[in-house]
Amino acid sequence: MDDVIERAVLRVIESMHENLGDQITVDDMARTAMFSKFHFSRVFQRVTGLSPGRFLSAVRLGEAKRLLASTSLSITNISHQVGYSSVGTFSSRFTGSVGLSPSRYRLLKSVTPQSLDDGRARVAPGPAVTVSGTVISPLKDRPIFAGLFPDRILEGRPVCYTLLDGPGPYVLENVPEGRWHLIAQSVAPGYEDAVRYRPGDGDALCLARRPVTVGPGAGPQLADIELRPMRPLDPPVLLALRDLLSASDPAGASRPVEEEEPDRPARAVCPARPAGALGGGGRY
Repeated sequence: MDDVIERAVLRVIESMHENLGDQITVDDMARTAMFSKFHFSRVFQRVTGLSPGRFLSAVRLGEAKRLLASTSLSITNISHQVGYSSVGTFSSRFTGSVGLSPSRYRLLKSVTPQSLDDGRARVAPGPAVTVSGTVISPLKDRPIFAGLFPDRILEGRPVCYTLLDGPGPYVLENVPEGRWHLIAQSVAPGYEDAVRYRPGDGDALCLARRPVTVGPGAGPQLADIELRPMRPLDPPVLLALRDLLSASDPAGASRPVEEEEPDRPARAVCPARPAGALGGGGRY
């Protein structure tokens, strides 16, 4: 039965990609899956971790990223191609999810540590909570981004994050109370602009997600995480991490991680932020 459900969800995701310019409703998706509307919404969320509407928004913005990076189409044209009737709404949602406005993304294609840190709230008073562990990845000697996000999708500004030169230990400090998702990504050379799984990619795009809950008075949290190749059921990666996942500058002069002794975990000092102060994402 699980195979039947996954195939039904895959049909819906393929239909999203094929009909991005149309106004797709949950009723339309449920018919494609051949489920009732309410049963479909539940199983889609269970399989992908996102509601159908949220996944569709990610697919629309992922395709917009591709078109901005690979074509000279105008931003207005792109916004209409991916299903937005309002350029202003498209630009706002793109900026919140990708970390750059459409025009800046076309020019730069990557956020910087400085832009990720812009607007962060001051560290809240109270004891610091540390989340640490080990990141395992099939991509050896490739940079890894690891951060805490409010949802199961790599978009918007993380609560806090770190950058690693490759698989190994990590430390996130001053993590605020809340229910977060630890998400890590690494990519093979030449795939820094890729946003989703495509047939033949193998392990070129690797991703990992796991929930992390920090309660009142919590002590240090241990959260190991293992990256795996992206699958068709994974939502597109929206946060523009191209330069941060490139190994062209192994020294990482602009990285916000402190230099450590050899074999010590990479460490990122993460200002605590109340959930309402987070940039990005939003509910679409």
